[in-house]
Amino acid sequence: MSKYYVTQDVEQCIGCKACEVHCKTKNNSGEGAFFCKMIEVGPKVRNNVPVIDFVYMACFHCEKPWCVDACPTGAMQKREKDGIVFVEESLCVGCKACMTACPWGVPQWDVNTGKVDKCDLCKDRIDEGLEPACVTKCTTNCLTFCTPDKASDDKRQQFAEKLFQNR
Repeated sequence: MSKYYVTQDVEQCIGCKACEVHCKTKNNSGEGAFFCKMIEVGPKVRNNVPVIDFVYMACFHCEKPWCVDACPTGAMQKREKDGIVFVEESLCVGCKACMTACPWGVPQWDVNTGKVDKCDLCKDRIDEGLEPACVTKCTTNCLTFCTPDKASDDKRQQFAEKLFQNR
């Protein structure tokens, strides 16, 4: 698992897709390629009101990434120091094996380069001590960049606060 994680407060998200826009801009990804996506869920009825939720979807930077195992050239790699899964573009031959292997459809075809690319959590920004573009440009601050243990602690804290508020 990656040393880093992006969490989302679904209740705070308005589905503006600023995360998608800023990710696409930062990465200059080709037409149709999105390294993060806001998935629309609903409409459904909550408290007699129709609502639509938006769920943030990006690479999970898996402990044992299938995309890395499937890559015949070694272009799909996992950084030892922090577990970030990324594409070394110079090694990619565009065979799309990683796209087929990933059960979540994370690797994307870039029509500009004729190669595969994907979310790398803006590793260049992380290396500079910055957060990923999707997080820094989130309109409602519903995305949080943190470590997995911090994410778990935050979720428990939010759950406890909601229980207390409902009493």
